Amino acid sequence: MNTTPTTSVLDGQALVPLAAPADAAQTAALRDGLLGGGLHIVEVGLRTPYSMTALGELASHGELIVGAGTVFDAAQAEAALDAGAQFLVTPGYADDIVEVAQRRGVPIVPGVATATEVLRARQAGLRFVKLFPANVLGGLTLIDALSAAFGDMRFMPSGGVSQATLAEHLAHPAVAAVSGSWLTSGAMLDKGADAVAEAVRASVEIAGSVAEGGNGA
Repeated sequence: MNTTPTTSVLDGQALVPLAAPADAAQTAALRDGLLGGGLHIVEVGLRTPYSMTALGELASHGELIVGAGTVFDAAQAEAALDAGAQFLVTPGYADDIVEVAQRRGVPIVPGVATATEVLRARQAGLRFVKLFPANVLGGLTLIDALSAAFGDMRFMPSGGVSQATLAEHLAHPAVAAVSGSWLTSGAMLDKGADAVAEAVRASVEIAGSVAEGGNGA
């Protein structure tokens, strides 16, 4: 059985902002804001007609680790990887997308909402999954329950995480990273790179405090 690499571009990445730029201006604000705030990773959700173009532009810049999110099928996964994506994220578990990632040797973080999906991911050789939508499913309470059964799995909650709840999520021993759009929503991108950078710096500081054993406050 093929498995995705255990060491990957996602190792050590506590924050994985999710963005879906609608045009070139938003893409530039995203790139400059992330880099200006000290963050070098982004998940581009394939949610707008411009998203794949944005992914390619960001990947070609070279300073960001760029992944494709909201990937729905194998063809879309192949296209995203051809455009420069370095990792894949899905809203739910899909065997065909996992197969693409494993065949092409890139990390994949499949979305899960149940113990059954976590088990399927584990049987496929994966140890890192996205809990989505975390705020609807119970968030850290569900991660408590799932990690008790699946002690070698690590989770990336997505949905409902904000700067206000970032520290408590990152402090959980089974949480490897958090995903969200509070830093990179369309409304935030419209404010420009400086506004994005300011928000990013605040979240990076919280993540750093948690990593060092602080409370992030």
